[in-house]
Amino acid sequence: MQRHDPASSSSRRAIVISPDRQLVADLEPLLLQHLAAVPLSHQASYPVAGNISAQLGTAPAQLVFLDIASGPDQALALLPELTQIAGVQVLAVLAGNDPDSVLKCLRAGAVDFLLRPVTADQLVAALGKVARLQPAVEGSAPQQQAKIIVVMPAKGACGATTLACNLAFQWKRSGAQRVLLADLDPLAGTVSFLLKLKSSFSFMDALQRGHELDVDLWRTTVSSSNGVDVLLAPDLAVTGIPQYVDATPIINYARNAYDVVIIDTGSVYGEWNLSQANAATDLLLVTTNELPALQSAQRALSYLEANKVGKWKTRLVVNRYQRDVGLSRDVIGTALHTEVFETIPSDYEAVQAALMEGKSVPPATAFGKAVAQLTERMGGGTDKSRRASGGGLSGLLGGFFSKGKK
Repeated sequence: MQRHDPASSSSRRAIVISPDRQLVADLEPLLLQHLAAVPLSHQASYPVAGNISAQLGTAPAQLVFLDIASGPDQALALLPELTQIAGVQVLAVLAGNDPDSVLKCLRAGAVDFLLRPVTADQLVAALGKVARLQPAVEGSAPQQQAKIIVVMPAKGACGATTLACNLAFQWKRSGAQRVLLADLDPLAGTVSFLLKLKSSFSFMDALQRGHELDVDLWRTTVSSSNGVDVLLAPDLAVTGIPQYVDATPIINYARNAYDVVIIDTGSVYGEWNLSQANAATDLLLVTTNELPALQSAQRALSYLEANKVGKWKTRLVVNRYQRDVGLSRDVIGTALHTEVFETIPSDYEAVQAALMEGKSVPPATAFGKAVAQLTERMGGGTDKSRRASGGGLSGLLGGFFSKGKK
C-alpha cells in the first residue's frame, strides 16, 4: 500500500488500521482505484485509547477502515473515540455477516461496514453512504457532530414528550440553526398530536431507506414547526419491529445534518430504545416526584447501567415538581443514588394552553423558564459558532469520486 507519514498535514486522507497484512493486501488495489487522489496509510497496530488523535497525526484521517475481526475488543473500544474526532468517518471491516458484530459497530458510531472479502461493489456503496452523511461543502472546516439528546420517560404520563417538544424549540431560540425533533416511539408517538402536524411519512420510511438517505429524501420525510424539523412516528402503532431493532441509521444521518437532535422515546426498555440511549450524548430520564414514578426511575437507572449505557450522560429530570407534594429534590437524589440534574415546576395552565394550540409553552412562564435553564445547563446558547447550512453530496468525498472512479 502507498505509505505516507502519519503526521502529514494533508487535509484529506484515509487510513487502514489493521494488524492483518492479508487484509491490507486485499484492500490495496480497491483503495488505489476508488480513492486514487487520496493519500493512504496503514497502521499495523491498534492505537491506544485515550489519545487517538495524537497517534494518528496532527491532521486525523477523515476516512478510517477499522479491522474489527483481528482484535474485536480493542477495535470496538476505539470506535466511539474515533468517531468523536471532528471530520472522521469509520468503516468497520468484519470477517463475516454476523448481525451482533454489525449491530455493535453501528451502535459504536461506524458509518457502515464491509465484509471480507471486500469487493468493489461493497466499497463503492460504503463510500456513497459516507458522502451522503457528510454534507459539508468543499474547502469548509470540519463539521462538529450534533448533540444527541434522548428524552426517556421513567414511566408513562411523566410528561417526557411535552418536555422533548419544548426542548427542541428552546434550543432553536438559544441559537442552534438546525434542530431536529424526532418522535421514535413506535407504539404511542404523540408529537404529531401535540404539535398539530400531519404527514404521509414517518421515521419508519427513513428507517426502511436508511442506506439511501440523502438531503432530498430526508426533506420529503420531515415536517417543519416554527423552524424546527420534526420526524414523526407512524399514525398507526407498530406493534413489532423485529427487522428494525436499531435506530442508528436515522441517528447517524441526523448527527451529521443538524446542530441538535432531540429524540422522544416511548420507554427505557428493549433493543430499539437502548440503541437510542447508546447513541445519545445526553440522556434525560424524566420522572415526577411521586412514589410510583420514582420507583420506576430506580428500575430504569438500574436497567440502563446493566446494559452499559454510560452513567456520565444519564441525567435525572424531575418534571411537574412541587415542593409540598411528593418527595423533595434532596430526598430523591439520596434515594436514587444520583443527582437530580434539573426540576421542572408544575405549570398546568400554561402547559395545557400551549398543548391546545399546538405551540411551545411561552418562555416567560415558570415551565418555559425551567426548560430554558435546562437547555443552558446542557450547553444551549453558549456556543454561537454553529455550522453553516449545507446539503447535497459534495462533502468529504466530492474529490474522491471525481478522481477516484474509472
